[in-house]
Amino acid sequence: MADENILLNVAGLSAAVDEKVILHDVDLTVGAGETHVLMGPNGAGKSTLGHVVMGDPEYTVTGGKITFNGQDITDLSTDKRSHAGLFLSFQAPVEIPGVPVSSFLRAISAGRPGVGDMKGKQFRKHVKELAEELNMDPAYLDRELGVGFSGGEKKKLEMLQLLLLEPKLAFLDETDSGLDVDALSVVSRGMEVYRKRCNGTLVIITHNTRILEHVDVNRVHVLVKGRMTAEGDASMIADIDENGFEQFEQAAAAAAE
Repeated sequence: MADENILLNVAGLSAAVDEKVILHDVDLTVGAGETHVLMGPNGAGKSTLGHVVMGDPEYTVTGGKITFNGQDITDLSTDKRSHAGLFLSFQAPVEIPGVPVSSFLRAISAGRPGVGDMKGKQFRKHVKELAEELNMDPAYLDRELGVGFSGGEKKKLEMLQLLLLEPKLAFLDETDSGLDVDALSVVSRGMEVYRKRCNGTLVIITHNTRILEHVDVNRVHVLVKGRMTAEGDASMIADIDENGFEQFEQAAAAAAE
């Protein structure tokens, strides 16, 4: 891959939480406009990698470098990474009582080119159009953020944020977790719209292959026990679906030794 096409480059990344090392010398390269899948068993460190790339202060980078869009962001704050074009959807989105969804969306849009410059009425119209594109009832916008939302509704709201902010690269963390067929369809549609409208780049974090049936995947990466143990094309998905992660777990155990 030519250097000018590389959007994200994670090189030799190690990270810890409370002095316990979670990621060990991880490499990951993602080209602009591509869709990558990060797979592995529960507890492999997949979500940790997304949070560390996003700059979550809970984690401490103990080695390596993160380069995004040609800029070293290893020590950059989370808000600056977001404004640079990074996005992370949460495995378990939080609830914030007292904060209307519409106010939250307005706040996260502040300072963003295009959407941040919209006047109040224009902004509300734009958000409602995006909601309708995702088959979301605009009444959601008047509800308290996440309060009383089902798991599927929370994931739909994250898709709305994705389309609103139009980041250069989005980490989607277990976006398919616990979704029914209708919610999965909305999430798939949101990813498709994001990819086509923004030429968006995706890193989909999952241990379940169901969501991947609706996605054209460029590369698959397997993380086990905080170590990147394998990488390949989309054909790996069917192999993992049939055989699981045992072969990769054995490779990770050998690497640890």
